[in-house]
Amino acid sequence: MKHLLLTIIAISFLNSQTINLAVAANASSVVNELIKSYKKNHKNIKFHIAVGSSGKLSAQIINKAPYDIFLSANETYPKELKKRGIGVGESIIYAKGALALFSTKDSNISLNSLTSQKIKKIAIANPKTAPYGEAAKEALINLKLYNKLKPKFIYGQSIGQTLIFTLKAANIGLVAKSQLFSKELKKYKKGKNWIEIDSNLYNPISQAMLLLNSKQEVKEFFQFLQSKEAKDIFLANGYKE
Repeated sequence: MKHLLLTIIAISFLNSQTINLAVAANASSVVNELIKSYKKNHKNIKFHIAVGSSGKLSAQIINKAPYDIFLSANETYPKELKKRGIGVGESIIYAKGALALFSTKDSNISLNSLTSQKIKKIAIANPKTAPYGEAAKEALINLKLYNKLKPKFIYGQSIGQTLIFTLKAANIGLVAKSQLFSKELKKYKKGKNWIEIDSNLYNPISQAMLLLNSKQEVKEFFQFLQSKEAKDIFLANGYKE
């Protein structure tokens, strides 16, 4: 009877293996697609996803948050974690992000339109905590628009919050291109509602991930995120080669 009970507990554990992901806000939509694809052959694996700015997620990891994999919006945070002795192996770039200028209004959208008096509020991610905010700041500085536009900014603490501000509180926003490929936002069209910002205006957004747990099921999913199948999913969701 005792052995039977232990067997039932073991089977229950195997059937409820959970991988805890810390995911930068720009990747929240694509991660769901990646998980859906992965679970076709790994039906017993469950996932718990925590979404936020890379800076805040990194701080949580430093404070012992029980995440298994960290998908950051840049290389800096995973490398800083490694310097602290956190993580298994080195960080790996899983995708390259792109910036977009987005408005829910149909218009001839352009960066030059940001100086218009009609544009009262511009949503931008906080450059101190969100890599996409840092990239947006760089782009506007290179266009010599940053100081002119600063009074119009409303800051999101993550690129996810920035998107919400763009949809509900601002006239326009600088968001992650990948966010515009979600099912909810595909109705907004390139050229009318959004344009991709020239990537020469900001440093490359090389998004890195870090393995935080050496459990077998975690390592296998980490390997999947480096596969051609995963790469194709990233590319189909607005990321760059």
